[in-house]
Amino acid sequence: MLFQILKNAKRLKTMDLSNINTIKKILKKYDFKLSHTLGQNFIIDPEVCPQIVQQSGADKETGVIEIGPGIGVLTKELAKIEKIVVAIELDSKLIPGLKETLVDFANIQILNEDILKADLEKLINTHFSGFKKITICANLPYYITTPVIMKCLEKNLDIKAITFMIQKEVAERICAEVGSRKSGSITVAVNYYSQPEFLFEVKKESFFPSPKVDSAVIKLTPHDKYKKQVKNKKLFFRVVNAAFAQRRKNILNSLSAGLCVGKDPLKKILLDLNLDKNLRAENLTMEQFISLTDILDISFF
Repeated sequence: MLFQILKNAKRLKTMDLSNINTIKKILKKYDFKLSHTLGQNFIIDPEVCPQIVQQSGADKETGVIEIGPGIGVLTKELAKIEKIVVAIELDSKLIPGLKETLVDFANIQILNEDILKADLEKLINTHFSGFKKITICANLPYYITTPVIMKCLEKNLDIKAITFMIQKEVAERICAEVGSRKSGSITVAVNYYSQPEFLFEVKKESFFPSPKVDSAVIKLTPHDKYKKQVKNKKLFFRVVNAAFAQRRKNILNSLSAGLCVGKDPLKKILLDLNLDKNLRAENLTMEQFISLTDILDISFF
């Protein structure tokens, strides 16, 4: 019996979780059917996960929350470097496979939870008490990218960095300069809470099954730079969302419609700020959005 346990442990240590045949064997063993709805695509490029971990800022003093471990390919690489890994997996059918593939790592805890419903502050207090450095890492399904990113940022958690692999197009928009053609409301929102950085691209062929588009890894470093500048946070995001809601329209029309404010007083405000009424939302910088919000707050709200 002991010999068999040791034999299994040896086998698991050498298990290549990025190998497509290994993945298929695990899925077959646990009768697991991939869910297109949940965006389940497993990494089969062996260079991707080590690179994610290396650029995430992981070290032996860091604890990490991993979202959506799948069968554990990224989890395993994180556990080699991080002091503790708390992996949150929504699909309960993946848990038995995770327990097998990660059995040799004593520093991994697996939670069967929905990240969008999880109390991250409570989770951190429970599993990372005394930690000076906490990060979040994930290969995110495309359909929950924005809500997960904003939840991690809006909760004002005591974390050092967030490293996510997401759809390349979304990554480029998030990491675009505010005020550039590619910027959008998500660009402004992410920049409000953090400094985004585009790390590297990951081709669609790096996954099984292969998605229709390429991915990219981004890193978000939280800051409070704009939190101190913005006097009315709620109105700031109303202004940003209104401005981008009809991005093909100029800011005069989009703000008037989105904020229910007359065009004539808006024209005067834009003139006072030296903003052309024909500019679009994508042309405004963070500082201009902040100044615009301040004047709107005084004038109308």
